[in-house]
Amino acid sequence: MADITYIETLEGWLYLALVLDLFSRAIVGWAMADHLRATLVESALQMALGRRTPDGNLLHHSDQGSQYTSTWVQTLLAQHHIQVSMNGVGNCYDNAPMESFIGTLKTECADAPFATRAEARRVIFEYLEVWYNRQRLHSSLGYVSPAAFDQQYADEIKTVR
Repeated sequence: MADITYIETLEGWLYLALVLDLFSRAIVGWAMADHLRATLVESALQMALGRRTPDGNLLHHSDQGSQYTSTWVQTLLAQHHIQVSMNGVGNCYDNAPMESFIGTLKTECADAPFATRAEARRVIFEYLEVWYNRQRLHSSLGYVSPAAFDQQYADEIKTVR
């Protein structure tokens, strides 16, 4: 799942594009910028593709925002044989897990305006990479972190083989 959220700073908005792996609940791609151009989404998607190696059996779900419908992003998804799925017009419930994550991020990390965009970048990086993916326990994963869940799955695969 993918989405963009706005982070308030005293310097102006910082935009955060995110890619969530529904299997492990890990944030596998993210990018921050002071603009909403399609390159923001493309950067987050490139990070996700670098962290996960899709085998062509993957679904990318987002809203119908101009960034996600852009030629650049659609071409990148097609190059990796990723199936595109988008919310129905006016239907925010399709993206509920991502909206839930964004609510958690804004409650646990970005509940007040940051002084600067640089401060926001640093704090959000630490939240995503140090806390959320590696330490935060998730009830939907049996109360383990996304990283631990990924490791458990990798260990199971090795055992089966």
